Amino acid sequence: MKFQSLLDEFVRDARQCFGEALTGVYLHGSLALNGFNPEKSDIDLILITETAPSDAQKRAFMDRAVLLNERAPAKGLEFSVVERRYANPFAYPTPFELHFSPMHLRRYREDPDGYIRGMKGTDADLAAHFTVITHAGIALYGAPVADVFGPVPRAAYLDSILADVENAEADILSDPIYYALNLCRVLAFARDGLCLSKADGGRWALERLPEEWHPLVSEALVCYASSQTMRTSAETLVRFAGTLLHLIREAA
Repeated sequence: MKFQSLLDEFVRDARQCFGEALTGVYLHGSLALNGFNPEKSDIDLILITETAPSDAQKRAFMDRAVLLNERAPAKGLEFSVVERRYANPFAYPTPFELHFSPMHLRRYREDPDGYIRGMKGTDADLAAHFTVITHAGIALYGAPVADVFGPVPRAAYLDSILADVENAEADILSDPIYYALNLCRVLAFARDGLCLSKADGGRWALERLPEEWHPLVSEALVCYASSQTMRTSAETLVRFAGTLLHLIREAA
């Protein structure tokens, strides 16, 4: 597996910091779905614990994770720590004990203790992450996926992924590859109940959307797999986003 040594060190650090309370470490996202592009993808992980970790444990783990993030692909590591009791039966929105992504790196470095105290709450995105884990997740350490994660209700998963694209008509101009392919995979779930990577969502769309949109989706797929940028006009991107949002809401 790509980045195996990094993942091994992540697991080692988690075991050392959380000890016997660590239920398992689970890989999800594009690396688990075989849609990973080191220039455009992050490494997505969920840590499940039997009990809530202490602030000292979280601080020790964060210090190590920040160092590992420096060796991660361009978009870095993203992970959440969740107590096992919220994974089965699934709770929505899901409580979490700790979260990190590179967008929070500066905040952590400026005030690590404040970050630890404040980075705790609920996160609707975990419905999407847990769904991917139950479909294609990889247990890097600990209890098998089936023993830890219960089913995520369709309504919770759909609410989670819809929240990620609800402003796509505006957001697609700043990140056209991400939003074009993400809209496709959200529609694939809304229509067919499929849990797909962004790349597989694009391929699904090429078989089901009108030919009018095939050039845009094809370009997004090519750019996602390379370092190219999309050249589709802003007008067409906005129209595509509006059309797919309508189709998603219609199917939901």
